[in-house]
Formats: sequence, structure tokens, C-alpha cells
Amino acid sequence: MQYDNFINGKWVPGEYQANVNPSETTDVIGYYAQATSSDTDRAIQAACNAKHEWGETLAQNRSEVLTHIGEEILKQKNQLGKCIAREEGKLVTEGVGEAERAGRTFLYYAHQLQQATGEMFLSSRERTSIHTVRKPVGTVGIITPWNFPLAIPAWKIAPALAFGNTVVFKPATLVPASAWNLAKIISETNLPHGAFNLVMGSGRAVGDRISKSKSIDAVSFTGSGETGKQIIQDCINIGNKKVQTEMGGKNSLVILDDADIPTAVEAVIDGAYYSAGQRCTATSRVIVTKGIIEEVKTCLVNRTAELTVGHALDSTADLGPLASENQLSNVLEYVKIGVNEGAEILSGGAAFDASTPGFFMQPTLFTGGRSDMRINQEEIFGPVACLIEVDGIDEAIETANDTDYGLCAGIISESPQSVNKFLREVDAGMLHVNRSTALTELNVPFGGTKSSTFGPHEQGAAAREFYTTSSTVYTTTTS
Repeated sequence: MQYDNFINGKWVPGEYQANVNPSETTDVIGYYAQATSSDTDRAIQAACNAKHEWGETLAQNRSEVLTHIGEEILKQKNQLGKCIAREEGKLVTEGVGEAERAGRTFLYYAHQLQQATGEMFLSSRERTSIHTVRKPVGTVGIITPWNFPLAIPAWKIAPALAFGNTVVFKPATLVPASAWNLAKIISETNLPHGAFNLVMGSGRAVGDRISKSKSIDAVSFTGSGETGKQIIQDCINIGNKKVQTEMGGKNSLVILDDADIPTAVEAVIDGAYYSAGQRCTATSRVIVTKGIIEEVKTCLVNRTAELTVGHALDSTADLGPLASENQLSNVLEYVKIGVNEGAEILSGGAAFDASTPGFFMQPTLFTGGRSDMRINQEEIFGPVACLIEVDGIDEAIETANDTDYGLCAGIISESPQSVNKFLREVDAGMLHVNRSTALTELNVPFGGTKSSTFGPHEQGAAAREFYTTSSTVYTTTTS
């Protein structure tokens, strides 16, 4: 079956590309239209034409649109979750959870429209009042990755529409089905034609046109650091166009001598291996003090041996496949790099031969790691973690900070003093205590420091900072 792009309120055909199931490569999910540069330009123009009408739409009416979208996603969460599993490789239970989060994200921003957005200030002058007002940015380009094909588009599109912006949405080429399903739900609301546009296609034909267009007022991007830096430069070159990028992480979990070992082990398993490690918040650096490292090694080896790799629709599997053949090849190459750098494989380290043709990999654990190794500095984006031994809290913090990334970090400890020191001194946007680094919630800010994030953070009330501009209004009465 063929699936079209959605431009200016209409479904637009194009040349079609097959969407293949990474759990079972003989399963073709569908054929999805690839937008051209001209298609993208038409989508941008349509969004520009619609921005005044949608920006002037009453907040109550915008809230009703978002409520409809959110409720419809929740109604369809089982089908949407299965679609995520088929095209991205996430386990179906995780896919359903992602769909539910996407639906609740739209409902959250529908509710946000009922909250106060301006502020009042006292003036130093007589008969003068001061207040601030929020206005839409205008037309927003949204570029999303393949690892969360419904949740990340939702947490960008929902606030963009809520605050009165129009949208040109480019999903990752690996996961067009989830994007198309979301677009179908959005298309069935009473949005003005052009207020929302879906352009599936390559970075060259679609992404570049969005980032370099003078008609796009802001760009929100999640993906690789290399692409994100290019988008930032494009936006600056255009004339300091507003830009927000999330470019991954190299996240550490510190485990101290006083840690509860079962809690620590489960935090590593969740952070490093669930979703096949394909989360920007995944744990890949496990920093352990020397007093317990041997116990942690033994427990992790035993626990990873219990994990089952299998088809994303298999209810008994703990890990599905990697999202593509290229992704599997990249991760296996990093395993070779780790061995060449002197790290030792404790478990896994190879592709997994499942009952169906797909891109499966064993959960992999290294030991003997040093912080300067490539496997501990570069984002691998697969089910790979490395143990790094340290003497105590000071060296643990130094090691956790020894990376260009600063998305998230965690600590497992029963010591209030150690935890507080960690929270004060670790340079990361999201910090976790006695839990997995991969767990986040939709109503609080999401974002990092250093090379992980550029621009305002996402989600929760923080999204307002990116999707609106603020004006300060001085009013003086004449009598």
C-alpha cells in the first residue's frame, strides 16, 4: 500500500520507498512517498500562508484541536504501538507505552493553553503598568529521529500547535509509518489548510530546505551531533533564526560502595539494554567504585544472560532488533574498537541469530574500560555498556564529566552527602538518583548541557520558551 505526504490540507503522491520491518526483513510495512525539494517548498509556503489564521485562533479552539488529537492517539494506542514495533524494532509493549505518552503529550499542551502565560510588573513611574505577552514564533520546521517515532514528534508538534505556530514536519526516513499515522489523525481535525504539513524524505531534499529557508521562523531538531551542528549553522547564516537541537548523550551511571546492588543492576539493565540501547538517555558508561566492582560484574553478567533477544512482536522478548542493517553494522564496529582499545567483553559482543531475518544483537558488557576510550566517548546507540573502575566519589564525578556530552547522568548510593555532591558537581541536564538514566516524564524539562543540547530545553512548561516570543508592554494612563 502507498502512503502520501500531507501538504496544504491534501495528500500528495510522489516516488515511493519501501518501509521494512527490522525484526523480519521480508515484511514490507508499506511504500511511503519521498518529498522533493519542490514539495518541501510548497509545504513551507502553505505553512506561512496559514500562520496568521492559526495564530489568531482562540486558545480554547486550539485546545479543542489538541484534545481531539490526544484522545484519538490514546484510542488507537494498541495499533500505533504495533506499528512502532514493526517499523522501528521497539518491543510492542514499549511501542504501546510510547503511543500513550504521545497522546498524553497532546492532552498536556491542550491543558497548558488554559494556564496564564503573561506576567505583571510594578513600574517605577506614575500611572504606568507593565506586563508581558506571548506570541507565536510563526512557522516551525520540525525534524525528528527514528528511535522514538511517535513520542518525539508529539513533544515538538503539540506545543508548536498549542502556542499558535504552523508546522512543517520531517520524520526520519526509517520510520515514516508512525509519522504518517500521526499526520492522518491531525489531518482529521479542523486545522486550517497548511497549518500542519508532513514531508517524508531525505535530509538533502527536505531537511536542508527547512533549515535553510528564510520563510521558516524556527527549527526544532533531534538527531546526530553532526547534523545538528549543520542545522545550527544554517539557522545562524539565515539571520539568527531560532533553533533548538538535541544531539544525544554519553550517559554515566555512578555506583558507589554503599549502593543497593539489586537496584544498581536493574538500573543498568534498563538504561543500557531496553529499547536495544537506542535511546539518547541510555546508560553506556557504568562507573563503579572498586570495593564492589567484582560483585557488580558478576551480577550484571548473570542478569544479561537472562535477557531474551527476539522479534519486536514477541511478548517473551526483552530486546528487539536494532533499527537497520547500518545501525547493527555501526554497533558491531564499536565492539571491535572496544576490544582493540583493550576493553574485555564480559557478555555478548556479537550479532544474534534469531528465528526471523533481522538486525538483532546480543546485549554486550565490557569491563576494563578507561574514560578516554572511544567506546566511552562516542555515542554507540546500541545495547552496549562499559564498566569503568574508580576509587571513590571524586574520581567518579570527574569521570562522569569527562565527555563532550551532558544529557543525563545517575548515581546509585545510600549516602546523602555523596548524592548531594554528585547533584552539585555533575554537568548534565537531567540527573537521576537510584534509578535508570533512561526514564523521563513529559511534564518537566528535557535537555542537556555541553554538546548534547543547543537552545531552550523541550517538554513541560519549558517548551513555551522556544515556541513563543515575549513582548514587554508599558501602558501609561493619561489621566
